[in-house]
Amino acid sequence: AQLLESGGGLVRPGGSLRLPCAASGFTFSSFAMSWVRQAPGKGPGWVSAEDSVGGSGTYYADSVKGRFTISRDNAKNTVNLRMNSLKPEDTALYYCARGRLTGWDYWGQGTQVTVSS
Repeated sequence: AQLLESGGGLVRPGGSLRLPCAASGFTFSSFAMSWVRQAPGKGPGWVSAEDSVGGSGTYYADSVKGRFTISRDNAKNTVNLRMNSLKPEDTALYYCARGRLTGWDYWGQGTQVTVSS
């Protein structure tokens, strides 16, 4: 399995970014997918997840609820994270990962998001 994130960058507080993740090498629609982030000097923290086909929905960490939106396109094998109203504390390396809330078994290489004025 391979996961490849893109879309990171430098954005001002209050701005928006969209992070796409392209998946390959496995049956994408059969797996829940997550976004996980790691801020400097901290451990990984789960951000959001979306269930596989037939699952019950989408999930968000309290810190991003109402600002971030996860979506997936099973025809294109992609999962996206739309981030609005970004805050400096959202600065982190963002990873796409296979799995739901914990126990992710495959990760991408990450894409850096920096929120700063």
